[in-house]
Amino acid sequence: MEDSMRMAGATQDFKVPDGQRQNVVRIGAQNDAMVSQLHGGCVEANARGMLFGGANQAAVTTTIALATTYTGLCLCNPIGNQKKFSLRQVGIALSVAPAGAGLIGLGGGWSTAGIATHTTPLIPYPMSMGRVTASTAQIDGASTLVAGAGAGLLRVIMPLMSAFTNATLPSTSPALINIDGAVEVLPGGFVFIYTLTVVIGFFGFVWEELPLA
Repeated sequence: MEDSMRMAGATQDFKVPDGQRQNVVRIGAQNDAMVSQLHGGCVEANARGMLFGGANQAAVTTTIALATTYTGLCLCNPIGNQKKFSLRQVGIALSVAPAGAGLIGLGGGWSTAGIATHTTPLIPYPMSMGRVTASTAQIDGASTLVAGAGAGLLRVIMPLMSAFTNATLPSTSPALINIDGAVEVLPGGFVFIYTLTVVIGFFGFVWEELPLA
């Protein structure tokens, strides 16, 4: 029989009776298991075929704030889906200097009707290249957001300064933001690139698809 024992600190001079195996787990000050990181944070999700991405394939001009006739990048979890989406990363690369000061953020909302109009659908792809697992998500470069669906700005990703020029874009863009699962998209929910002023560029999402519980 194999038992497990949790011990604080190192394990010097720990003696095990003859014929008995012990797995010793080091713990920290909060009774937490002490482990060493071997791989990156997305490796396990990729190995399980649960990690997906999607991005604009050409530069897109965004709409402003919460316009329901939306252009930019929107990730939608369809009504009736048996998966929930855990957002992992947001990527931004501006291709033209913005006309004025503003911000780029992550917007989101939810509706019992979900998003019905997908004007410019894009193809979600597995982040494990060559894997045939299909995503259950809908991702669009243009769509009709649901009016009154509680949509709003969730967090600021990048401030935009009016002093930007095309020459300084390489030092201010791109941006890769780790969300690390802090935003979860249930069926009927959606997240999108929010811009306070019109911007032109490329945007991308990486998300994990988990069983709905």
